[in-house]
Amino acid sequence: MRAPVLPDYEGPNLVGVVPNLLLRRPGDRPGWFPSAVQEAERIAVLVLDGLGWEQLEAHRELLPTLASMTGGPITTVAPSTTATALTSLVTGARPLEHGIVGYRIDMGDVVMNTLRWHDGRRDLRNVFPPADVQPIPAFCGSSVPVVSRAEHEGTGFTQAHLRGMPHPGWRSPSSIAVEVRRQFDLGQQFVYAYYDGVDKIAHERGFGAYYEQELRMTDHLVASVLEEMPSGSTLVVVADHGQVDTGDESIDLPRNLVELLRHQSGEGRFRWLHVKNGRLDDALDILRTFEDVAWIRTRDEVLAEGWLGSASASRSETVIRRLGDIALAPFAATSFNDPLDSGPFPLRCRHGSLTSAEMLVPLLGASV
Repeated sequence: MRAPVLPDYEGPNLVGVVPNLLLRRPGDRPGWFPSAVQEAERIAVLVLDGLGWEQLEAHRELLPTLASMTGGPITTVAPSTTATALTSLVTGARPLEHGIVGYRIDMGDVVMNTLRWHDGRRDLRNVFPPADVQPIPAFCGSSVPVVSRAEHEGTGFTQAHLRGMPHPGWRSPSSIAVEVRRQFDLGQQFVYAYYDGVDKIAHERGFGAYYEQELRMTDHLVASVLEEMPSGSTLVVVADHGQVDTGDESIDLPRNLVELLRHQSGEGRFRWLHVKNGRLDDALDILRTFEDVAWIRTRDEVLAEGWLGSASASRSETVIRRLGDIALAPFAATSFNDPLDSGPFPLRCRHGSLTSAEMLVPLLGASV
């Protein structure tokens, strides 16, 4: 059985990007930073949601601008999912420190979708205030303009990981380059921008013609941002996770296992099973049949192996309660179904697990 790609929280990892850009002086940044970024003072960070390193490498001919930038792969966090990874990126904190430990997390009485701050029945912003769920300030306490979709402003997830930040939002991707330049012209030294097209197309269409066309459009977006940036500035491109094309492959948990569960959380490629009291060993016995497709770990094993980092003493009990009893993280191109975890269309590409396709993301730089 292959080993999971664990986050290198002490080395080249998503959690170190923003703190080292904001708090380290030019020339004093880690050796794993791209050469173009080492001396940078005026910086724009562009997040390309869902563009993993392996997908970039496999499509370099479609991505001439990105291919020309300096840099290489770093690890993202676990689970390799948007809500957890973006929170780690902007706060510089590991998942067990910031508390957004997955796409759907157990909040005690309900399982909350962290991107929607919803349980499928109601908005939970008043029930679980975002600042209580995730208390660490973004960008090391600095005020940084956030150039992302206008409709994201005010959402529960935005309040959780980007609260207090100015939000010059965009409604068309073509506005990103213009807004980044406008923020520099206003005197900003650090700008954060976010684009989610690659992730959306991969989820809905999988890899293929639609995905390849989206990559071309994304590379054009990066080129446009570089063209608009003022002389003496640097563009940093990073992603939150990669992708696996699971197609129609999925696994329904057997009924005798479901009967042992209180509920499930997480997502298809990082599924947490919350087991009824006293039935953990019985559940693990049944799960042995899935050892050929997934890494199976108890919560204690996940914590001991450092998948989600470590929590501070003051946060440890609160955050660990959001985890399940058993984690299922497929290494095969499949996912684990939960009838309560569904969306408007079947997902073709997925992420969340600890394969290299999901865990390795680009950290690239170019100066103008």
